[in-house]
Amino acid sequence: MKSNENSFSNIAINIIIPVLILNKGSRLGLNPTQSLLIALAFPLTNGIYSLVKDKKMNYISLLGLVNILFSGILTLLALGGIWFAIKEAFFPLLIGTFVFASSKTKKPFFETLFLNESVFNLVKLHQHLETDEKQKAFRLLLIKSTQYLSLSFVLSAVLNFFLALYIFTPIPESLATVEKQNLLNQQLSEMTLYSLVVILIPTVVCVGIIMYAAFKKITAITGLKMDDLIVK
Repeated sequence: MKSNENSFSNIAINIIIPVLILNKGSRLGLNPTQSLLIALAFPLTNGIYSLVKDKKMNYISLLGLVNILFSGILTLLALGGIWFAIKEAFFPLLIGTFVFASSKTKKPFFETLFLNESVFNLVKLHQHLETDEKQKAFRLLLIKSTQYLSLSFVLSAVLNFFLALYIFTPIPESLATVEKQNLLNQQLSEMTLYSLVVILIPTVVCVGIIMYAAFKKITAITGLKMDDLIVK
């Protein structure tokens, strides 16, 4: 439970709250520059705290910081259309690249994300990987599942790109800079809202299918049932 709470608070502090500030800052009397600086403060502060406390980089903070920085810069420059579409596609594509690269390391992303000792009895799991053949099959499963996960981020990047092209329509040059910035913030709000349906649902379905297939394969390799692996 604590791990899940930490994951949610990480996402809330580094991504959700900054995006809300960036989108709704004008309603609070903030100009675009003030909104950007306040939004950047959340992932920056959290990242520094994690670095000092845990002696390691908080990659969600880093991702949130870069994402908010890019969104803010594009808003301040009053650039819309294709630039936001590229930005919205770039980040899930970047995450997908890192996820795929992890499949070549000793600890693939699927293992890091889902095989949590607070949820699964990892001791029992590894006890039932008693032969080299089972260990190789389990290792291959982690690699393949991680690579499939990376494809889900590629799907998200494609959906992000076309959704952003639809929402971030060209801004009339006749508008003043502040009006352009406010219009971009409105479009960013729409992007955040629609992406929850257009992007999040297909991604969750893909991840769910990958998890189901992976855990079904784990039970086949170990001979255990899921009830045996779940921590009571």
